[in-house]
Amino acid sequence: MLGAGSWGTTYAKVLADAGRDVVLWARRESVAAGIRASRTNEAYLRGIVLPDNLYATSDVDEALDGVDAVALGVPSQSMRENLTVFRDSIPVGVPVISLAKGVEIGTGLRMSEVISRVGHIEEPRVVVLTGPNLAVEIAQNRPTASVLACVDHAIAVQVQKACATGYFRPYTITDVIGAEIAGTGKNVIALACGIADGLQLGLNTAASLMTRGLNELSRLGQALGADPATFAGLAGLGDLVATCSSPLSRNRTLGGRLAVGMGLDAAVAAAGGQVAEGVVSCRSMRDLAHRHGIDMPITEAVFNVCYRHMAPADMIRSLMDRPHTPE
Repeated sequence: MLGAGSWGTTYAKVLADAGRDVVLWARRESVAAGIRASRTNEAYLRGIVLPDNLYATSDVDEALDGVDAVALGVPSQSMRENLTVFRDSIPVGVPVISLAKGVEIGTGLRMSEVISRVGHIEEPRVVVLTGPNLAVEIAQNRPTASVLACVDHAIAVQVQKACATGYFRPYTITDVIGAEIAGTGKNVIALACGIADGLQLGLNTAASLMTRGLNELSRLGQALGADPATFAGLAGLGDLVATCSSPLSRNRTLGGRLAVGMGLDAAVAAAGGQVAEGVVSCRSMRDLAHRHGIDMPITEAVFNVCYRHMAPADMIRSLMDRPHTPE
């Protein structure tokens, strides 16, 4: 497991609880040493005791030596940089599981595409993990269902069997495009819902943003070749509801900070080093939508708040003032 943030550490715990021997790589030796000493990752997953069959290291070669599968839990916008370090150490032929939810700024590449091209990894080996993945709840052994998407269904089933536990139930699909667009876009919609919550606009507003947000993500996904059904499942609706509704959601929380007048830099800094992917995803998803001629008004509005200094109240007003159309 490469990446010892909250989600990377949580998925490492899932694998260990499923009976796998897991090596967790942390960029900082202090984090790895802390896990070895106390069986906890106090920097990112405070209070969660990690299994004895989970070992932590800051040595990439040690982490990848002889492994049967590799999971990548690094932030989306640093995936390319990290892969240039990891790729020569990743064993040939093993499944590579992507935990990152994002589209690369500038290139418009989904994370599976970055992994394949930069990591020199064949597309059928790349498995995308998505769905309702609030790390703290999973780390607390609270039941959840998730999705493993891979163009090679047999590989997805292998990973499914490797990480299924009594509290973590993975399903398999072959629609990698839909899984990644849904997983990336839900963070943008969660920012919008956080803004609405911060403005105390109520549940009708939140439900409207979630529903119309899902609609625009589905339209973009279909333009890229995704299966529409993916957006009605765990990777789409399931992940969207969890991320837009929970106070554990970093993106929803950041949206709330923006709503009360905090600037973007200050709102990001207040997260204490935890990445809110929606901030960068509103840029990359907007660019992707423009490239394919897809109208995504909520994504556009969130971008305007984050990067064009639009007032949060004006964001909501801009959405309500759009021309009336059929649903």
